Amino acid sequence: MTEKVRVIKRFDQIFAKIQNNNTKKVAVAVAQDEEVLEAVRDAKTAGAVDAILVGDKQKIQAAAEKIGLDITGFELIHQPNLERAALETVELVSTGRADMVMKGLIDTASLLKAVLNKEKGLRTGQLISHVAVFEVPGFNRFLLITDAAFNMYPDLKAKIDILKNAVAVAHALGVRNPKVAPICAVEVVNPDSPATTDAAILSKMNDRGQITGCVVDGPLALDTAISERAASHKGLSGPVAGKADIFLLPNFEVANVMYKTLTYTSKAKYGGILVGTAAPVIITSRADSHKAKVNSIVLAALVANQNGQLLSQNTEKHLGD
Repeated sequence: MTEKVRVIKRFDQIFAKIQNNNTKKVAVAVAQDEEVLEAVRDAKTAGAVDAILVGDKQKIQAAAEKIGLDITGFELIHQPNLERAALETVELVSTGRADMVMKGLIDTASLLKAVLNKEKGLRTGQLISHVAVFEVPGFNRFLLITDAAFNMYPDLKAKIDILKNAVAVAHALGVRNPKVAPICAVEVVNPDSPATTDAAILSKMNDRGQITGCVVDGPLALDTAISERAASHKGLSGPVAGKADIFLLPNFEVANVMYKTLTYTSKAKYGGILVGTAAPVIITSRADSHKAKVNSIVLAALVANQNGQLLSQNTEKHLGD
C-alpha cells in the first residue's frame, strides 16, 4: 500500500517535517559572517540542522562573539584562504560529511567555482537553477518562482531543466503532481513572442510524456495562472489555470521583479535554494531577511532529505534487479 504523502503548505510544516527526520548538516563556506551565523544558530536551535563552519577560525570566533553565539557546539574547520575554504566546504558535501552548502562571507562566483569543480564539486550534468518558495497570505499553497537569481535569458532547452529542478523541489514539499505555468504576457501563442512558443512546446512535451512528474499548461499570463477568478473571466479552464504551483518565468528580469514584489509587498514568508546540483546550495542575499535565511536552510534540508530518500530507493531497486 502506497504511503500517503502530506502536502506541505507552510514553512512551520517544513520545520516540523525536518525535526522528525534525521538531522541534516549544512557546511558553511567562509563562515565569518554574522548574519549567516545567526541563521545557522536559529536553524540549529529549532532542531532543523547541524552545521560545519569552514573559514578563518579567529574571524569566525569574533563574528560569533558579536552575536552572542557559543560555537563550541559546532564543528569548525580552519581555512583562512577563501578559495580553499569554498572547495573544502563543497568537498564535505561531495564526500557525504554534510548534506548541503551555504554561502558565507564569499562572493557567489567563487563559491560556484568550487561547486562546479570537476573533482570535488557537485556537478550532475544538469543545469543549475534557483527556486524560490513563497508562503503568501491568502493562498493555501506554496508559490514556487523560478528562475529569479541564476539563469538570465534561458532558451527552451534551459527552461526544460529549470522546470524539472522546480518540480523536484515541489515533490520534496509533498506536491506529487505540481501544476506548472509557463508565464507570458498573454495566453495565446504568438510566433513573434518566443516566450509563448516556448510555453506551448513545454506543454506539448508534457502531454507526450517527455516532461513528467507535473502538469504543464501554457502560455498563461500571471493573473490567469494565479487566480481562478481571472482564469474563469477569460474563459480558461485548463488544469493549471488559476491553480499554478510553479511559476516558470520567461527570464531573469521578470522573475526577479516578481520575487521582489512578493518579498516587499505581500508580507510573504520565503526561502530559496540552488538546485540541479548533487546537493542543495544556499546562496542568500544580504538584503534577504533573517527569517528568509533560516527558511532557506530548512528548505535545503527538506530537499536534501528527499534526495537521500530517492537515492536509497534507487539503490534498493538496483539491488533487487
